[in-house]
Amino acid sequence: MASGITGCPDWQAPAAQELLGVGLTVFNPRRRAFPIGDPGEAPRQIAWEHHHLHLADVTLFWFPADQVQPIALFELGAALGEGRHVVLGAAPGYPRRLDVEHQVALAGSSRRVHASVADVLDEVIAHAARAALGPVPPPALSTD
Repeated sequence: MASGITGCPDWQAPAAQELLGVGLTVFNPRRRAFPIGDPGEAPRQIAWEHHHLHLADVTLFWFPADQVQPIALFELGAALGEGRHVVLGAAPGYPRRLDVEHQVALAGSSRRVHASVADVLDEVIAHAARAALGPVPPPALSTD
């Protein structure tokens, strides 16, 4: 999961619960307690996020209306540029929603920018179900 943490609502906890409930592995960057006074923790957090964003089969982005989230925007641009599978959404009140929609389109992506976390989760779950099925074999040839 990718999104802002500082000053943003904790949408990650209920989203993680839903994804875990259908058997998916979730990398959640939000800690229960971040030691803000420890100057060494920010680089560790950034490295953890970078590593896990590259481990994921699908990167989920959510942009709530509360904050602009420049780092999440940067991570979205990197993910699109690297061709990673991205599922994303931005709240209707997100101040840079139009930018996200246009940047996604300019990146050559036909991905939809969902308007709710529920829609983002539905797409992630549907993608995981399709991936679990693997390629559909061609129909057997008749020997009649």
